[in-house]
This record gives sequence, C-alpha cells and structure tokens, in this order.
Amino acid sequence: MSLNLRMVVHLLGWVLCIESLFLCFPLVASVIFWEPVIWVYVVVALGCLVVGFALTRCKPKRTDFYAPEGFVTVALSWILLGMTGSIPFVLTGEIPFYIDALFETVSGFTTTGATILTDVETLSKASLLWRSTTHWVGGMGVLVFVLAIIPLVGGHSIYLLRAESPGPSVSKFGPHMKDTAITLYKIYMAMTLIQMVLLLLGRVSLFDALNIAMSTAGTGGFGLYNTSIAGYSVYVQVVVAIFMLLFGVNFNLYYALLCRRAKDVFKSEELRVYLALAAFATITIAINIVRQVGSVSEALNQAFFQVTSIMSTTGFSTADFNLWPDYSRTLLVILTIIGACAGSTAGGMKISRVILLVKHVRRELRFLNHPRSVEVIHFEGKRVQHEVSRSVNAFLIVYLMIFVCSMVLLSADHFDFVTNFTATATTLGNVGPGLNVVGPLGNFSGFQPFSKLVLIFDMLAGRLELFPMLLLFTPSTWRNR
Repeated sequence: MSLNLRMVVHLLGWVLCIESLFLCFPLVASVIFWEPVIWVYVVVALGCLVVGFALTRCKPKRTDFYAPEGFVTVALSWILLGMTGSIPFVLTGEIPFYIDALFETVSGFTTTGATILTDVETLSKASLLWRSTTHWVGGMGVLVFVLAIIPLVGGHSIYLLRAESPGPSVSKFGPHMKDTAITLYKIYMAMTLIQMVLLLLGRVSLFDALNIAMSTAGTGGFGLYNTSIAGYSVYVQVVVAIFMLLFGVNFNLYYALLCRRAKDVFKSEELRVYLALAAFATITIAINIVRQVGSVSEALNQAFFQVTSIMSTTGFSTADFNLWPDYSRTLLVILTIIGACAGSTAGGMKISRVILLVKHVRRELRFLNHPRSVEVIHFEGKRVQHEVSRSVNAFLIVYLMIFVCSMVLLSADHFDFVTNFTATATTLGNVGPGLNVVGPLGNFSGFQPFSKLVLIFDMLAGRLELFPMLLLFTPSTWRNR
C-alpha cells in the first residue's frame, strides 16, 4: 500500500487555513497601531487562505491514515509553516534575507526562541506579535488545533497527535482524539489568560502582557526588548518564572486535577524529579553566584528565573548568565539538554526519558552482578513496555548522531567549541540562548546561511522528536508498503 499523499495534501491545506487565521493577530495589531505593514499581513493571510482552501478541496480517495502518514504530515506541516510564516518578515523588509527570516520563523514555531536579530526593538508591533503568535501556536502544535476543530481522520488521528506531541507516549483524555485536542487547548488557553491577568496586575501594558504570556505558554522566549525580561519588575519576573515552570509540567497532570484525581499528580515520578532538579539547580546556582550578584535575594531571583527558563526551554533571561561561574554555566547547559516533562510545551530530551535511561543503566549494572536475575522496569507505577524502552534507546542514539553531525557542520564557521556546542544543544533542545557568541545577549546572525539551515533542521527535529524529520529522508517512506 502506498503512502496516502492525497490525505497528506488535504491536511496541509487545513494547516495553511489555520495559519491564515492566526495571521489575523498581527493584522489587527497593525490596524490598532496604524502601521504601514498592514498590507503585508493582509496579502500573506489571504494567500495562505486561498492556497489552503484549494488544497482542502483535494479530497482523498481513501481515508486510511497510519503512522507513516502521520509523521510525514507533521514534518511537512512544520516546514510549510516556517516557509510561509517567514514571508511577512521579508515583505516588510524587517528581515530582508529569506534564510534569516526562515530561521526566525522556524525558531518561533518550534518555540526555540533563537534569533538572528541584533535589535528586536526596531520591529513593528505587528511583527513582534507575529513572533509571539508563532510561539503560542507551536507550543501546543498546529495539528492539535486542527484536530480540535475538525474531525479529520476518525480513529486514526492518534498518529497525528503522537507525531506532534512531545514525549515518549501520548494518552487520550476522552473516547475521541478530538476530545483530547479540545481539552489540551482549553487548559492551554486558560493558563495563558491567567498569566495575562497576573501580568496586567503588575502594571504591564496589554500588548506586553499578551506577548509575554504567549511566549511563556509556548515556552518560546521571544522578547519585546533587547534586554528580554530584565527591564520588568521583580513581580513580573517571578510571575513569568512560575508560569515557565508550570508550562514545563505534563498536561496530563492538569487534566487529572480537573478530574479531581490529585493522587495521580502527587504520585507522578516525573513531576517529583522535575521539581527536585529545579530546586537543586536554583539553590546551588544561587550559592555559586551570590558573591558576583551581591545579595542572597537577588541571587535566588536570578537563579530561579534562569533555571526555570532553561529547564522549560523558554529562553527568557534577566541576567547575562554567560558571565556566571563555570559551575552555573555547566549546569545550565545540562538542563538545556534534559529539558522538562513529556506532554508539556517544553523541548529537550524530557525528564521521563532521562529517568528511563537511568533505570536501564541501573538494571544492566545489577544484571552484571546477578546474571540470572530478572528485573522489570516500572515508571509512574506501570510496567514499561518493550516498545517504549526501544524507542527511548533509539531516541538517544539518533539524538547523539544529529548532535555530533551538526557540530561538525557548524565548525566550518570557525566559531569556538563552546559556541558550536551550545548552539547545537540549544536549537536541538528548542531553548534559545547558549553561551559565548550565542549567549543571552548574543544572537545567531554571525552564522553562514548553510549553518543556519543546519540549525533550522535541528530546531525542527528537536520539536518533532527527531523521527518525523528523518522519515522525510528515508526512501522506504515513499515506496509502496
């Protein structure tokens, strides 16, 4: 049986239609602030709508939809979002080179937050809002939004959700995947609105509150100012830090709270490790930087903000941690690679995978001491199936392969090792800032176009859990099965 390309094209049409809907956000902003870029967003929104509507008319002859179609659709959808979403930046002249605009847009949709801009404050309000919107859309996933409003592929829609949602596994919240998608977006929107209200109470303007909340919800990190969040009050920084931590939590646990199953939350092994790691990193980094900062309260504030920012892979900053002692910088790089919880809007390898890998190592060590012993690995109170173990091990191998290959390719730009290492780690983990040239006060503009394409691939691969992007380059994907 061949790949159901007509079904893939049909879904890509809906993705473009959804993108045209979200392009109305910056369009409204350009009207409110009387900006001349309005025509750009009108043209691009209409273009996406017309082309998307035409593609949805491509009715599939058969509706079968399985894992290969799901992975291919998700990968092509995110590539298409980046290619079309970058057009406004080019037409407005704010990012005149297409590769740079593509880098910025893919960074937005993948919620990476890495930027090639040297002065963010020169952008129009519409373009600033579009950057934040890409974070919010990419955080939960555009195809999750499609599933929430359109019953597309019946029972097979689980393949779309699994391909786009971060983490080793995805579970249903209801009898239908549409119910799951709707529930996810309800929780997502509610948390975004709550953060907006709290920011408004901190005397933040409505425009700033909207952008910060959208960037935080998507764990993206695009800021409105060159100083990121450093120019806001301590109250605002604490609110943002708390919500970055919250958006790094598995959304299944929020659903459990809504269903009054608080025991499931307290029993979550992943959540306990996530919070314990955040607490350990905050305390030890605060101790490490207290002399440099000058006071215990400021050290705790900066440490808590940066730890939650890096762990949740948001990438906001209130301090130049590039200047912190080696221990703090090293620990932040480790947190960049680990990331937050599965089933959240965060990137990275995910806490659950790290826990499973540690348990695998522990089991092997025990087996070496007791060759006849049989030990079953449990996680979250359940036996870990062989398929999950296999996928976690395969993920680690592929992750390391992509990491090494990317570093080798980036080395042609003659940047130092730390810059290349952290640039790869932060794009593959969808974090944003790294160290040295790509530190919190730096950017990615110095990389050559080819290197930017490598990093674009890393951002897409990291957001889609590696395999959907790799399947596009696998010949067997396009052959008869």
